[in-house]
Amino acid sequence: MKAFVATTGVAFGLLFLAHIARIFAEGAHLLTEPVFLATTVGSASICVWAIVILKQRK
Repeated sequence: MKAFVATTGVAFGLLFLAHIARIFAEGAHLLTEPVFLATTVGSASICVWAIVILKQRK
């Protein structure tokens, strides 16, 4: 279970970083798109949640 949580956290962390890179590449107008904003916040939330779970299990 620990490996699954770590892998999921890394995957969603990379997705979040890709969204940040896309904002820098294409401009801040992406922040007005609700789906883009929701997936960015969602992926960051899941990444943080995975970190919290991993720290609790130690």
